[in-house]
Amino acid sequence: MMTRVTLRNLAAHKIRLLLTGISVILGVAFVAGTLIFTDTMTKQFDDLFGGIAKGVAVDVRAKPVTTQPGDDGMSGEPVPAALVEQLKKIDGVKDPVGNVLGYTAVVGRDGKAIGGQGPPQMGMNWIGDLGDYTLVQGRAPSGEREVALDRETAKKAGYGVGDTAKIIVSSGAPRQMTVTGVLDVGEMMGSTIAVFDTATAQRLLLKPGFFSDIQMGSQGVDEKTLRDRVAAQLPNGLEAVTGEQVREDAKSDVASIMDFFRIFLLVFALISIFVGAFIIYNTFSMLVAQRSRELALLRAIGAARPQVTRAVLGEAVAVGIVGSTFGFALGAGLAAVLQSTVGTGTGGLVFTVQTVLVSYAVGILVTVASAYFPARRAAKTPPVAAMRDDVALPQRSMRIRLALGTLLALLGAASITLGLVGDLGGTAAGTTVGLGALLVFLGVTMLAPVISIPVVRVLGWPAARLLRTPGRLARQNALRNPRRTAATASALMIGLALITTVNVIGASMRASVDQQIDEQFGADFMVTSTAMTGGVPLDAAEKISKVPGVTSAAPYYAGNGVIDGKQAAYVAGDAAALGKAAKLEMRSGDADPGTNGILLDQDTAKARGVGVGGTVPMKFADGRTENLRVTGVYAKNDMIGPRFVAEDVHLAHTARPRAMLLMVDAGGSTTAKAGIEAAVADNPTLEVQDQAAMKDQAREQIDMFVTGLTMLLIMSVIIAAVGVVNTLALSVIERTREIGLLRAIGMGRRQLRRMIRAESIVIAVFGALLGMSIGVLFGTALQQALSDQGLAVLSIPFGTLIVYLVIAAIIGVLAALWPAWRAGRMDVLKAIATE
Repeated sequence: MMTRVTLRNLAAHKIRLLLTGISVILGVAFVAGTLIFTDTMTKQFDDLFGGIAKGVAVDVRAKPVTTQPGDDGMSGEPVPAALVEQLKKIDGVKDPVGNVLGYTAVVGRDGKAIGGQGPPQMGMNWIGDLGDYTLVQGRAPSGEREVALDRETAKKAGYGVGDTAKIIVSSGAPRQMTVTGVLDVGEMMGSTIAVFDTATAQRLLLKPGFFSDIQMGSQGVDEKTLRDRVAAQLPNGLEAVTGEQVREDAKSDVASIMDFFRIFLLVFALISIFVGAFIIYNTFSMLVAQRSRELALLRAIGAARPQVTRAVLGEAVAVGIVGSTFGFALGAGLAAVLQSTVGTGTGGLVFTVQTVLVSYAVGILVTVASAYFPARRAAKTPPVAAMRDDVALPQRSMRIRLALGTLLALLGAASITLGLVGDLGGTAAGTTVGLGALLVFLGVTMLAPVISIPVVRVLGWPAARLLRTPGRLARQNALRNPRRTAATASALMIGLALITTVNVIGASMRASVDQQIDEQFGADFMVTSTAMTGGVPLDAAEKISKVPGVTSAAPYYAGNGVIDGKQAAYVAGDAAALGKAAKLEMRSGDADPGTNGILLDQDTAKARGVGVGGTVPMKFADGRTENLRVTGVYAKNDMIGPRFVAEDVHLAHTARPRAMLLMVDAGGSTTAKAGIEAAVADNPTLEVQDQAAMKDQAREQIDMFVTGLTMLLIMSVIIAAVGVVNTLALSVIERTREIGLLRAIGMGRRQLRRMIRAESIVIAVFGALLGMSIGVLFGTALQQALSDQGLAVLSIPFGTLIVYLVIAAIIGVLAALWPAWRAGRMDVLKAIATE
């Protein structure tokens, strides 16, 4: 019998449950789309790396010293080419061949570099049939003026066999080279490939007489045995790994990135689901309240409490299944759009059993969990209530809410404080902050009914004054059931709280960067590379230094070493020029590190317990260790960082020196920029910036960051808007007789619609104010916690927050359109006769 009751109720409340299902659909779509997209990307990368080094049994390379890549951005320290002949003598070794890898950009006919800040721009040496490519047109490169390009790069650049292409490497000026061949390299996810003969590749990309690594096949020997034989013959500083390990290393690097990307998106998906849970709870609470007499009648004719509970939960299961099905389909479409937008291959989407199960589990479990308490409340309806004309389900006292909500909010604040200022480490700190934020949201949500009473009175006052009777009724309706008003507003609160937090952090980042540039950037111009791994060729410094008005063009090197077993980043270069460019303030000692010295900022020196005259042993990327003498201690400087190493030391341990950027001093001249740009005009990857341009670029990047996070959070706001529609629609149904009486005593349709719109606006604005207040507090707390990490200035974007408040009011207007239209079309006599 109860099954039939469940099915009948589903059929009777299709529109109400459809609106509830929308929140399930959107939440599941976000989860399913994320999982499908990341599974597809992972499969594509697995296929890509599965084809790399297919015939390689053992790879010889430098032992990694730091966790950072080598100076060319793609390989570690070089391996002597003479080692190839020695490896040929080892039993079981087949066709040892040296590889050269390095940064190489191809400039198209339009004068722009192919690729850029996205996929890698790679150069390598020609190794014939042993390479992971196939020559499909022309011939192999031979000589210092010849190059072969992969098919996609040649197509994008507009080059064919015999054409002259401009090639940019990390050292020296751009080169004009003849395209001798076109290669098929398989699916490279947008990467660009340029291939030179071995001698040219060594000279341009690495170092004459050296390889990035040496790979070899096997003759009748398993990989591990051959690896051990090779390792026994290697000099210090080199290691041998199996081909399987090479492929697994490549896959694991991508896997870690994809795992981060998956978790990043799933966090926003869970936020949307969390918001949807409020909508589901609200909907079932109202449905149960409206059917209280019906439920009492079921109890009166013999239905037990568990049966009533199961009947309501059965409706929730049905909504969860249907919502999850449509959500999964929408998620697949979202994944297809993401794949097309990213442009990472043409393969089909990957659907795994795990993704399907997770999507349905999320949709069904969240729906059932959200409907559980309304279902329990329905079961408590006494049978005698069936004899009454009106039934009100019992409501608990607000005191319990006030006490529990306060406790949760305080625990959340303590957890956030511990995560931000405690010494917990990255993952633990992030988890603690996330848990604290959740507790704060739950606490404020429980307190919202208490908070709503005075706030709604204030927010409803303008409506009461302007709209008179409809406005007063709207305010009373919003105050009639504080729990319902709060639950509806809380859904909007969560999304706007997080959006506000992001905007406060974004505004603080912009203000902090502006302050850092003003206080710590003393150069007139900065020359940077738009390529991720390109750097600035040293010949650019020579050209710029000859520009009239320029007094210096100092290379700014960045490196990584190891101190006491820990990673230690450092900066190197001309101490006098970079010290002036970064406005370095010395606290003790000399600003010149000499030929074998190091400068430390005061915090680093204090933590290590070393001062001027002391020594710091640092192991560099080439595996050698230097005892660096501390010649000076300087004040914290974000442009220099914690360590400044002598330029001679850095160059001595770097196979292929390359500046990260150039600091240009033009004696304050504002007219030198045109000359500097002309000096590097042949290299389209270089960009010349003054202080204003640096600020603009930083703001642009921060704005992209803020916009991206805001777009991801908008899904939760959309779900919250659906919740407002749902609540108002159900409220109209609940007040059918009341609306009929209002119409009967003279209220017009326009007045009725104004009343519902005003109620919707009050609820939406209340949720927005609550959310933005929490967001400002979260943003301020994060800024204070990160003030030592460069986020030194707190900036609250009041203009943006006012815009969000107006948008919330507009959401209230839009959400009320359908419920208000429906209320206005009610038949007065039928409405009055409704029980």
